[in-house]
Amino acid sequence: MSKPLEGIRVLDLTNVLAGPFCCHHLAHMGAEVIKVEARGRGDLARQLGADPELNASGMGVSFLAQNAGKKSVTVNLKHPEGKALFLRLVATADVVVENFRPGVMTRLGVGYDVLKAVNPHLIYCAISGFGQDGPWVHRPAYDQIVQGASGVMSITGDGESAPLRVGYPVADTVGGITAAFAISAALNATPRGSMIDVSMLESVLATMGWVVSNYLIAGVEPLAHGNENPTSAPSGAFEAGEGLINIAANKDEQWQLLAGHLGLSHLCARPEYASREARKANRRALKAELETVLKTRPARDWAKELNRIGVPAGAVLTVPEILAMPQVADRGFLHSYADVPGVGRDIQVATTGIKLDGAAPAVETPPPELGQHNAEIWQELGLSTEDIDTLQEDGAI
Repeated sequence: MSKPLEGIRVLDLTNVLAGPFCCHHLAHMGAEVIKVEARGRGDLARQLGADPELNASGMGVSFLAQNAGKKSVTVNLKHPEGKALFLRLVATADVVVENFRPGVMTRLGVGYDVLKAVNPHLIYCAISGFGQDGPWVHRPAYDQIVQGASGVMSITGDGESAPLRVGYPVADTVGGITAAFAISAALNATPRGSMIDVSMLESVLATMGWVVSNYLIAGVEPLAHGNENPTSAPSGAFEAGEGLINIAANKDEQWQLLAGHLGLSHLCARPEYASREARKANRRALKAELETVLKTRPARDWAKELNRIGVPAGAVLTVPEILAMPQVADRGFLHSYADVPGVGRDIQVATTGIKLDGAAPAVETPPPELGQHNAEIWQELGLSTEDIDTLQEDGAI
């Protein structure tokens, strides 16, 4: 079966995470994604990750994580012939994605107006920290900067630990997936052709709808509640015999089932636990009551039993633990590539978390080496082997 974006060509001029993560999703949906990388160095992510040897070889783990299925060409946009060659490639594309600081593409002579003149139906997506205009337009932005500016850190952790950084690059990934959504929508427009401005800051704020609305509508300033769910009780993380267990007894009937299963039905009759609002007001005392029983057995045992009777629960797992679980391992979320060029061994990477007609979308080829597809792509534009050699010697590609 064909994939939704089959036949779509995307030029990925992005670096590190937000842009590459966007194009990672587009590639898994069937688009042909060509990474247009800087001559000699490529995507900075090639030098990043937990394996120093891979970083030194230009195939860092941070690059491998979201570049499978893409092709790589190199071009020097500061070289007249490199720029001219890039514009010829733009004429064949449906989408261009970049995450430079605002204004960089224009200074290079390949901004939106120039590319639109070359290809009027082009979808141009610019991902930046704060958007293409506004007082902060020229501020540099990394994930942690955006986490702090967005208020995310102010509500992460508890009264003692907040403000606290979220444990993965949430601003980069949310910005990237927002861009992928916007591009997919723009591909359905008739006629095609648009400029998409994705602000990582606004993308993150958009995902914070509940806390933002509690402030805008109810006048309640968001606070850091740690592992407690402020909308209900008992709802949060509780100490069990081996590790933590998350329990979300958000409905009265779930609370009653939980209390009964723990042998604590008598708590339901106490005024301080009789209603949702009462339980919220007395959540700390209630938590202590529940933990006296929960600590007697392992979290995973409690989770199985509680889910069985209709009380949402789950043990708090580590990343290695959840990746090994059949729920993840057996559904095609992880994809393997054998003896990857530039890596010298097999690798396994995450895909998208999407199933199409019951199957997890995957891409056939591993992350590319820098410039791996120069011959293929440039010859497609009519260049000969001699032309390509000359451009390489001149520093254009």
